[in-house]
Amino acid sequence: MNRADPQTDARPAPDPVSRRMRDTKPSASLEAAQLARDLRGQGRRVISLATGEPDFPTPDHIKAACVTALAENRTGYPPVQGIPALREAICQKFHLDNDLDYRASEVIVANGVKQIIFNALAASLEPGQEVLIPAPGWVSYSEMARLNGGVPVWLETRWDDNFRLRPEALEAAITENTRWLILNNPCNPTGTILTEAEIRALAEVLERHPQVMVLSDDIYEHLRYGSAPYFTIAQVSEAMKARTLTANGVSKAWCMTGWRVGFAAGPQALIDAMRTYQGQTTGGVMHPAQFGALAALTGSRCFMGPNLEAFRARRALGVRLINETEGLSCHAPDGAFYLFVNCAPLIGATRPDGGTIASDADLTRYFVEEAEVVCVPGAAFGLSPFFRISFACGIEVLEEACLKLRAAVARLTPAKEGPSA
Repeated sequence: MNRADPQTDARPAPDPVSRRMRDTKPSASLEAAQLARDLRGQGRRVISLATGEPDFPTPDHIKAACVTALAENRTGYPPVQGIPALREAICQKFHLDNDLDYRASEVIVANGVKQIIFNALAASLEPGQEVLIPAPGWVSYSEMARLNGGVPVWLETRWDDNFRLRPEALEAAITENTRWLILNNPCNPTGTILTEAEIRALAEVLERHPQVMVLSDDIYEHLRYGSAPYFTIAQVSEAMKARTLTANGVSKAWCMTGWRVGFAAGPQALIDAMRTYQGQTTGGVMHPAQFGALAALTGSRCFMGPNLEAFRARRALGVRLINETEGLSCHAPDGAFYLFVNCAPLIGATRPDGGTIASDADLTRYFVEEAEVVCVPGAAFGLSPFFRISFACGIEVLEEACLKLRAAVARLTPAKEGPSA
């Protein structure tokens, strides 16, 4: 047998990681959350404002449905597309909440909205096709596009316009190679909510470009602080409904982040392709979680009102404390539970140890070191110089964290001239 001599074979070992993965960035929010865990493991009292995870427990009737499913031995392989009862409940949800009518065959259930979005891109993108993402936008949209051979294209919005995507900016960005526009409404990280008129104006642009599909990420739909009704793009444009995937889930408003249940409705051909892809990767969501989601969608929503009031109080506190801190400012978000903080006046400032704050990433590192508070830099969301904090934590925790940030900022020596956002 002819074997290579390990002492004379000078060939380098093959790289076990693909170029695609080498070019993929980890999730900034999850990395920040893990940093907080690691530092706590070292005995440090770190406050994490990194993740969008409500601190309220899952409601009892939802947990009871999961327990019942386990007691009934619903532990076998689940249907890839979702159990029929849950898909019917999702159809009813879309009808009642959004005035949208879908058949159960046009609905799919997946392991969180994150898998919904990934599967949709995997099932539809050809190499080099473009995915338009309003900036700032959720940290995973761009990396999911890259992982599936697409090209993420950030559409910059303006601080002084409260980060609203305008139709003229959308029109200018569309090319013959554009495949998707991702709309997240309310938006993570800004909390901005587009009105019916604003969504309709975007739809009018898209109607002129039939090659463009829309992925509407509505996961924060029920976390809104105003009284205006909610609209999603498939609802305001019948033409766009035929090429829109409307994604949602139970993680945020129903306090079920770890249950990993997301769902979507859209064109039959796309749903079928997503089912095939999911069937070759993860399979269906486990039965107990699906029965919990069924109880969520069909049961009482009475807990949502008090939860929203708690978020509203945290929002008011966070906005006040941030805007009272010299060098920081933020808008009051319309929805979700994040503050996207403008830190432009602090870029170029000098740390107590003599180092320079050259970017929002530098500033968030400084906050970890000096204040033991973990935030996520705006660069991860496609727009600097900003950082995101989540107020999904308790109000006392939020107050302590914001005061620690203020004290850390006060220890900086301002730059002579700071850049503007």
